[in-house]
Amino acid sequence: MELHELKPAKGSLGRDRRRGRGQGSGRGGTSTKGHKGQKARTGYSRNFGFEGGQMPLQRRLPKFGFKNFTRKEYKGINISTLQELADMKGITKVDPESLQAAGLASKNKLIKILGNGKLTARLEVKAHAFSESAKKAIENLGGTIEKI
Repeated sequence: MELHELKPAKGSLGRDRRRGRGQGSGRGGTSTKGHKGQKARTGYSRNFGFEGGQMPLQRRLPKFGFKNFTRKEYKGINISTLQELADMKGITKVDPESLQAAGLASKNKLIKILGNGKLTARLEVKAHAFSESAKKAIENLGGTIEKI
């Protein structure tokens, strides 16, 4: 492909609607702005949510809820997924790098191993957190867990 062969995607460039060009165009007269009033005038601009001086809805409603800024967000990976990895790739050591290589986790995410599914392979697992059921499942098969 050459530079002169590049074209925009089909349908991405529509023609502009010509407003205010006579009644025959279908967009003459008021030019799709309705009849008179502040919003029909040139240069009208108001903030989003402006209600003509009335207290806006977003300020009338009370604030509620709580955002915990110390919350840690984990990417959950089930032991059934670890079993699939072990079957397909023959992996015995599972760590964040191997999970990234398999496309199951991104670079900076914290990983938590969850206990959903069956595990039959003996694995050495390194992760940031483990559920109780996942710990039991891994250790019952003689595997090891390590918190990072």
